[in-house]
Amino acid sequence: MASLSIVLPAYNEEANVEDTVRDVSTVAQQLRLDYEILVVNDGSSDRTGEIVRELVPEIPALRLVEHYPNRGYGGALKAGFESASKEVIAFVPADGQFLFTEIDRFLDGIATADLVCGYRAHRQDNLLRRLNGWGWNSLVRLLFGYLCRDIDCGFKLLRREVVDRVPLPSDGAMVDTELLAGAHARGFRIAEVPVTHLSRTAGAATGANPRVVLKAFRELLSFRLRLSQEMRMAHSRTFSR
Repeated sequence: MASLSIVLPAYNEEANVEDTVRDVSTVAQQLRLDYEILVVNDGSSDRTGEIVRELVPEIPALRLVEHYPNRGYGGALKAGFESASKEVIAFVPADGQFLFTEIDRFLDGIATADLVCGYRAHRQDNLLRRLNGWGWNSLVRLLFGYLCRDIDCGFKLLRREVVDRVPLPSDGAMVDTELLAGAHARGFRIAEVPVTHLSRTAGAATGANPRVVLKAFRELLSFRLRLSQEMRMAHSRTFSR
């Protein structure tokens, strides 16, 4: 198995981050992985960063990445990618809504793919978030074709080459679409695996914030135009050689 960086974006997750880090560390040790855990404290106003710093002496593979002010989900992921030092990168939120024990499904998938996307088989969100997710996935599919069934599922695994070659300008909720559409356009192989989704027991999700949603829709249309231009230019360079 290639070495693995595990990125945990965290924003105001003081109630969840310790349990999530311990669970991830236990699973990685059980699988005998060459791994590192990168918690990205995305400008939290609570004790998220302090809790992780207290865990570092106990968990040698753990590193804390911090930035202020809050950049957003995409900014947190990119900070984790930039700090990652291993050949393969997994990311999963620090909110405790996924079971890291299911990473073995992703590791099996990466043997024949470049990027493995989880999909929430039974999504444990309220009706509004499920409707937002359905609408977003439908719009992305209309603009880019089929990429995966649950594009914003926060549990994914990818080869470093994907991060190196796919531009990710968004600091917000658009980042998953940029990653998947950009990877697909560049010929990377994408696989999917089902994952268990758990109800949030503490903290507050921010993805359904109307301002976040509206910004993502604006960025989506802009990204569609930009990606088309990039691909046309790439094809022109290929045929002009």
